[in-house]
Amino acid sequence: MKTLRWYLAKEIFWTTALVMAALLLLFSFFDLVDQIKDLGRGSFQFQQLLLQVLLQMPMHIYELFPIGAMIGTLFAMAQWVAQSEYTVMRTSGVSVTRLVWALSSVGVVFAVMTFIFGEYLGPIADQTAQQLKSRAISGIVAQEFRSGLWIKDGASFINVRQASSEGVLSDIRIYEFDQEAKLKTTSVAETANYQGSHDWILHEVKQTQFIDGQAKNQIWKTKTWHSSLEPSFLSVLFVPPDKMSMTNLYAYVGHLHDNRQKSLRYEIALWSKATYPLAVLVMMLLAVPFANFQIRQGGVGAKLFTGIMLGLAFYFLRSLSAYIGLLDEWYPFVSALLPMLSFLALGLILTWWQERR
Repeated sequence: MKTLRWYLAKEIFWTTALVMAALLLLFSFFDLVDQIKDLGRGSFQFQQLLLQVLLQMPMHIYELFPIGAMIGTLFAMAQWVAQSEYTVMRTSGVSVTRLVWALSSVGVVFAVMTFIFGEYLGPIADQTAQQLKSRAISGIVAQEFRSGLWIKDGASFINVRQASSEGVLSDIRIYEFDQEAKLKTTSVAETANYQGSHDWILHEVKQTQFIDGQAKNQIWKTKTWHSSLEPSFLSVLFVPPDKMSMTNLYAYVGHLHDNRQKSLRYEIALWSKATYPLAVLVMMLLAVPFANFQIRQGGVGAKLFTGIMLGLAFYFLRSLSAYIGLLDEWYPFVSALLPMLSFLALGLILTWWQERR
């Protein structure tokens, strides 16, 4: 059994590597096309564009690993069937249960790799890519902390707690410094709306000016604020929950609880991150039922196509479950586990049905 396990591992590693390479090239091409529109803005040149695409690869590897492992396992097993190797395995006394255990040993390695890319390599590379792009296009240097997004814009430091895709900022703090790095003014605003041409309208503004050692307070209902910031930059600078590490998600969920803020979106992302490596094992299990179809009986191409579609369906169902769970306020673990448990049940049912035949 040890020899068989090593043989299965070698074949599945090779086919999965080829599938992952193809998927990465495809998604990198999509990234390249998406980023071309920003080419020439500021100092964002072709070298920065290629670096941006390369830095997005680790996160793509994390997101695509379950699909790649499933398709790779499916192709490997299809080759065994075509060469009658699968028949030899079964007639030699290798049951489906033992085959699943052999595949699981490979799946555990893939799951660990998925965890490493999702927890360490992916978030760091993705955040670096975002920062390099924002600095190249606008000269803005930014970093996201538990207190929100901190942005250096010229001689000012800006703290934004929340931002929406419609160009509305909430809970803004602006700290302006003079040429001698002395604090000149501090401004606090409840909201800000983008007006175009780098102009924002601040609402409910409280400003403190420091002049000759004295503080002067002023209050405005609305006030115009000119900044290099644009809504498109902010949407890039804010890290989406699904691209954060579990460590940062756990800390941020605790921060939101402490401040009595809604945390469901981040809790769903946390549970998804925690359970996503196990999806590799589930998707590999789905490949087992397809191995029972003999080449001479026909229909293998259709089964392979169906298997690939199932892999893509899992990718989209995972996103759909997160959105529905957020809208209907499901328990976070339900939104995270529902796609994986659904496909696990499908794999077990298909395997049982094939064995009965």
